[in-house]
Amino acid sequence: MSSKPIGIFDSGVGGLSIWNEIHQLLPMESTIYLSDSKHAPYGPKGQEVITNLSIKNTEWLINQGCKLIVVACNTATTNAIDILREKYAIPFIGIEPAIKPAAIQSKSKAIGILATKGTLSSRLFHKTSQLYSSDLLVVEQIGNGIVELIENGALYSNEMKHLLQNYLEPMLEAEIDCLVLGCTHYHFLTPILKELLPEHVKIIDSGKAVARQTMSVLEKNMLLNEKTTVKTNRFYTNGKEKVIASLLKLEAVSLQKLEF
Repeated sequence: MSSKPIGIFDSGVGGLSIWNEIHQLLPMESTIYLSDSKHAPYGPKGQEVITNLSIKNTEWLINQGCKLIVVACNTATTNAIDILREKYAIPFIGIEPAIKPAAIQSKSKAIGILATKGTLSSRLFHKTSQLYSSDLLVVEQIGNGIVELIENGALYSNEMKHLLQNYLEPMLEAEIDCLVLGCTHYHFLTPILKELLPEHVKIIDSGKAVARQTMSVLEKNMLLNEKTTVKTNRFYTNGKEKVIASLLKLEAVSLQKLEF
């Protein structure tokens, strides 16, 4: 089992930010990444639809022989991971907005959270928020339109910049000093956000923490790949191949179109 791949799925290309952190921390592990861009974004969809899509993605990765699955999507995690863990014996790693580190690091006691509707309205998000932000001013913002622009290759467009300016305005008025990125797609906004935010505002996402948790669960289940087998990193998308290729920034990669 230890030489089998780690499976990673997202509603599109956003989870590549998680894949990158896992690949950096665990370079000997093989991976299979599934980008369900055809159904992106998951955020506006109801819990039943999100759960069904997550089940579909999970079963596809299990059929590919994966030993562990990373749900590299905040919306899928907050809406479906409990059901996935009940339904399948394979270990799962989930993602949720990094409210706890933001709460610890904030000096102004005001933080911003940029996330999808599906994440912000979920039971798991509200539970986490209540646990760590009782003494904070929390400015929540649904990132309508962001995922669609990224999936269509318009990351650095003027439209994206205008969207972000509008979304950040109430946060800046509230004098936030931490911005939590509550969607894995939003990691790719970091260069633009740094231009739009004051220098003292920290941008916080979950990538490194997810990679560390992945390593911990692999160790606990004795699934770390300690063999000298040839590792492979395969990427599958039912969306635009050029978008995922541009974000990977790798010259040689196994990228395949998937009718899914």
